[in-house]
Amino acid sequence: MINSIHGIITEKINTSLRLLTGGGIEWDITMPITDLNELPPAGENTRVFTWVHHTDTELRMFGFAREQRRSTFLEMLKVEGIGPRGAVKIMGGIGQEALENALETDDLARLEAVPGLGKKTAQKMILTLKGKLSLAPAKTSAPHGDLAEALASMGYDRRAAERALANADALLDPGIPAAEREKLLFKQAIVYLSAL
Repeated sequence: MINSIHGIITEKINTSLRLLTGGGIEWDITMPITDLNELPPAGENTRVFTWVHHTDTELRMFGFAREQRRSTFLEMLKVEGIGPRGAVKIMGGIGQEALENALETDDLARLEAVPGLGKKTAQKMILTLKGKLSLAPAKTSAPHGDLAEALASMGYDRRAAERALANADALLDPGIPAAEREKLLFKQAIVYLSAL
């Protein structure tokens, strides 16, 4: 499976992302609008987490701004009556946190308010997905967990981000105030990661 694609955004159209990778290949990736909006503008580099749908008549790549969003998509495919395109449409009409909250609190009205999601399918979603989408990473006890999470959400590898932060931390004066220290760590980690 292709886990992710890294490249330059050439275009965003409706629920499609055009991404130019090495060798001059431009990918057409179907994404929820909410995920498209999280990505940087055209001309910028980004990383997209992917899933490939292959049938006798179609080969389509679906993309997500975060691994958690891809996990949500894959869970939604387990709901009877929801296919890949339907899952993308639903995810484009409700954010991750709102979706999780609606499922956990049996908020049928909130789910029915999502464009294209009827009462029966919303009920099936609650039955199938309740308790399964709370995939937000737990607060890590690793040093600089919030900074590492922020870097990961920008498309950097989480482990590489943690290493970069640890290396930068070791070089900083321990007397620097916490708020200033965080800013410096973040900047130095980006410089380090960009050079990889």
